[in-house]
Amino acid sequence: MGLRRHISYQWQLFIPLIATIWLIIFGMAYWQIYNEREYRKATLESQLKLINERIISYYENEKDPLEFFRFIGKYYIENPIYDKIRISVFQDGNLIYYVGEVISLSEEERRKTKGVTNNIHSQNSSLVIKTDGSLTAPIENEADELQNNNFFFRTDVSSDGRLRTSTVLPFDADVINASLPSTSIWIVVFVIATVLTILSYFSTRYFGRNIKILKTFAERAATDPNFIPSMDYPHDELGDISRQIIYMYNERSKAVLKLKREHNVTMHALEEKNRLKRQLTNNINHELKTPIGVIKGYLDTIISNPDMDEASRNNFIRKALMHANRLTNLMNDVSAITRLDEGGALINTEELDYHDLVYTVMSDLAESDILGDMEFVYDIPTDCIIRGNASLLSAMIMNLAKNAAAYSKGTECGVRLDGEDKNFYRFVFFDNGNGVGEEHLPHLFERFYRVDSGRSRKTGGTGLGLPIVQNTIHAHGGSIEVRNNPEGGLEFIYTLPKIKNSQQI
Repeated sequence: MGLRRHISYQWQLFIPLIATIWLIIFGMAYWQIYNEREYRKATLESQLKLINERIISYYENEKDPLEFFRFIGKYYIENPIYDKIRISVFQDGNLIYYVGEVISLSEEERRKTKGVTNNIHSQNSSLVIKTDGSLTAPIENEADELQNNNFFFRTDVSSDGRLRTSTVLPFDADVINASLPSTSIWIVVFVIATVLTILSYFSTRYFGRNIKILKTFAERAATDPNFIPSMDYPHDELGDISRQIIYMYNERSKAVLKLKREHNVTMHALEEKNRLKRQLTNNINHELKTPIGVIKGYLDTIISNPDMDEASRNNFIRKALMHANRLTNLMNDVSAITRLDEGGALINTEELDYHDLVYTVMSDLAESDILGDMEFVYDIPTDCIIRGNASLLSAMIMNLAKNAAAYSKGTECGVRLDGEDKNFYRFVFFDNGNGVGEEHLPHLFERFYRVDSGRSRKTGGTGLGLPIVQNTIHAHGGSIEVRNNPEGGLEFIYTLPKIKNSQQI
């Protein structure tokens, strides 16, 4: 099938091409011969006119034209083109000179002046004579038998109207074809056409192969989305064009594939975001039910028992207040994580001295007694300049410290600088507590995930502290991970962008 197609492409190119070449070559040859014929006719007519004008000129200047007729006998009669010329000169209607056959034209032909006629007098003569019997001059020309009755003719009259001269030549192929290219020209034309035909055959065969390759590529590219072009193209202009087309196709395929991947990533991110929102909403609903139910239960109990003793009433009120505070903390955390989700990339940042920020957090922790018996320490150099949001970063350290105080059962927590590269500082928040089971580490940043659900609720945890920490770091362009310290406790390793020469790297 492929071979038939290849042959088909070749002949689809070859047949119109060779037909055009032959038509042009033979058409030009024919046109050239035609133009040469027309030129020969015009030349013959101009020669007849010249002869008539010379004879009339002799007459008008009262000169004897005998010398001119001798010139005609020497030049024209000996010329293979003009050897059958016929001239008749009439004065006042009487024939006074003639060469060859006497010309007898009709009135209509004399009025036309020039054209083609077959009305020629039958008398034969090869002499130039005067009809009065005076001087005669022989013309060296054999009398010929006229086989063709058609003649070129031209008639001119002197200015006084007395002298009329008529000149004719036989209108035959010998006269017209004289000096025209011989039949050998058609052999040359045929040879040229044949050579061009052979060259055209191989050229169209060559182009047909390239067209087949391009068509195969187009068909495969249109039907096979996984098609990778690997065809062998010739090292010429057409091959270069083919390779350029293949290059553009491959680049387009790569771009389309990249767009598809980016689209899939975007869609996956949107789906994940929507999933997290749905999960957050469901978890919030679930988390809200417990404190709201407890608060309602305590208040209903107080209202339905007006005679309740003061100690029990105050106890119920304190528990209701505790759950109300937990509810408030939950709403604050939900607001914070939602704000980071929706506009994390738009947070306001500035140059911060991280040493001063951590020192301020340590002071706040000491004054609030949030850590209880746990001690907060830090090891941050004084020239540690970062770009960040002071409020969010302070809240992040607070969350990590409260998380350590609530769950680590350690005596110490804090922050230290662990290293740096060209763009980021790397910090570690650590405690010396018990750590967590390895199976819990991948889930610590999940929303509402609790290692010990019952104890977390008793301590007032919302389950959103560590997700808020993670979102805060990501909003600053950093990264965070968690691991157990082999010597005890948890380590949160996070990065924050550096400032160098007051410019963000």
